[in-house]
Amino acid sequence: QDVERGLTAPERLGLNTRVEIRKAAPQLLEEMPEGSGRLVIDLSYTREIDSAGLGALMLIQRRAAERRQIVVLRHPNEEIRFLLVLTKLSDLFEIESFDE
Repeated sequence: QDVERGLTAPERLGLNTRVEIRKAAPQLLEEMPEGSGRLVIDLSYTREIDSAGLGALMLIQRRAAERRQIVVLRHPNEEIRFLLVLTKLSDLFEIESFDE
């Protein structure tokens, strides 16, 4: 059974709000043993993500990949899901939809 840590993304994930998530995520990854664990980023309340926000998610994913851990994006809205598919980021994350 994998360890799971979670954090909630802000309503707008971007230039002004990315610092917090970029700080919090690596700490959570390091709380879990290397080679196991899932970091769940809850996007239920997130309405938009800009390029800075996508960059932050990519950095988090890269850190997780180095530690052989999984990053889950939970409940992104349709617009954000489209953005993730468009930028091919959907391939790097596990995406949990509302309907799963």
